[in-house]
Amino acid sequence: MTVKYTKEHEWLVTEGNIATVGITSFAQEQLGDVVFVDLPKIGKEVKQHGEAAVVESVKAASEVYSPIAGKIVAVNENLNQNPALVNQDPEGTGWFFKVEVASADELETLMDASSYKTYIAGA
Repeated sequence: MTVKYTKEHEWLVTEGNIATVGITSFAQEQLGDVVFVDLPKIGKEVKQHGEAAVVESVKAASEVYSPIAGKIVAVNENLNQNPALVNQDPEGTGWFFKVEVASADELETLMDASSYKTYIAGA
């Protein structure tokens, strides 16, 4: 199980050809208290770095981009009732959606944990 990161502060974990996607701890700290999440529809085709979802907090609304291209195969319905899960466990139970990976090569364009830590240190 490998975790990868984007410059837009999304994370993904792949298991086989399915990737689970959410926003990072850093992103949820910047947003503040999350009050609403607009999740993509199952079956939607997403492009790498294309908009897939929206997260709204008391401070702002922000797009959530898909780190890779593919088809949405699952969404975290728990966020509809409890969007605060994004703040409580952003890189666990606060995940947003699962996408069927169209091209594993795209994973190579994402940052590993060490690179991401260096990236946010300069933010």
